[in-house]
Amino acid sequence: MTGDNAKHSIGPVLGVETSCDETGVAVYDAARGLLAHTLYSQIRLHADYGGVVPELASRDHVRKLVPLVEETLARAGLGVADLGGVAYTAGPGLVGALLVGATLSRALAWALDVPAIAVHHMEGHLLAPLLEADPPQPPFVALLVSGGHSMLIEVTAIGRYALLGDTLDDAAGEAFDKTAKLMGLAYPGGPALAALAAQGSAGRFRFARPMTDRPGLDFSFSGLKTQVLLAWQASDQSEQTRADIARAFEDAMVETLAIKCRRALAATGASTLVVAGGVGANRKLRATLAAAGERDGFRVAFPRLEFCTDNGAMIALAGALRLAAGQREPPGIRVRPRWPLEELPALSA
Repeated sequence: MTGDNAKHSIGPVLGVETSCDETGVAVYDAARGLLAHTLYSQIRLHADYGGVVPELASRDHVRKLVPLVEETLARAGLGVADLGGVAYTAGPGLVGALLVGATLSRALAWALDVPAIAVHHMEGHLLAPLLEADPPQPPFVALLVSGGHSMLIEVTAIGRYALLGDTLDDAAGEAFDKTAKLMGLAYPGGPALAALAAQGSAGRFRFARPMTDRPGLDFSFSGLKTQVLLAWQASDQSEQTRADIARAFEDAMVETLAIKCRRALAATGASTLVVAGGVGANRKLRATLAAAGERDGFRVAFPRLEFCTDNGAMIALAGALRLAAGQREPPGIRVRPRWPLEELPALSA
């Protein structure tokens, strides 16, 4: 990723997201905002396997991506010749799935003679709240809870990120999905578990709040998952018990995340918390953090629910910001299944 960090005026940017099991496409314009976005989910494709099958995911992206690009441009009232740049997720993610989006994006940018930019998937999530009417401004702390990632990031400026805490084993989203699976819930497990928890009774079960009894901002949820397994195996395994255990699991997860968020805000002195990623759609987490913000005097910013999960809009926005800063991707197609967020270049000096 290269650039002179000078401000550049560009036209609408096409954003392409194919990091896992959702094909997302969007068009974002710096002057007019988000013009259109479309999303195709592969949930039904992977449901029989209880999880994402990488080869099937890649093949489905190949089938869906071009029609979605055409549909998105039509919704925006644009043709390909109107594009000023192309942004695509280059990592982290499944390497085959990433290559589908990267290959189409680089080919399109080359054919149109417009710049292309590789976008970090987690930066896309981090910036998703900027799509809202009252976007948060740095400095802030970001809680990124998406898939295999649970991270607390200090954001001093867009593009300037410092890792405060990371997951040591299972991330929050993984713990939701794995816990749901061991309790016999249908794929995808996270949303199913949250829905079941809403029917549970508080207090019948209580699980530990992992790593909150010691200093630090790292996360560890594998032990919480084990506690749930043991409680479920020792129970009568009735439907009400299933709901009560789900409620206790969600309570422990949400309280743990909230405790770590408050610690991060205190450590950095920031007064704004950004929450993004798939677990950011959890209604209990949103309500708990919003209430904490009102009580303790900090702002909490979420993306709308449709932009918590993977989507093209966040990639188009992140790409547009970097293209406007003069950053460009050198020739060649490169993806990074593993890509530390802190390695990203700043938008400005």
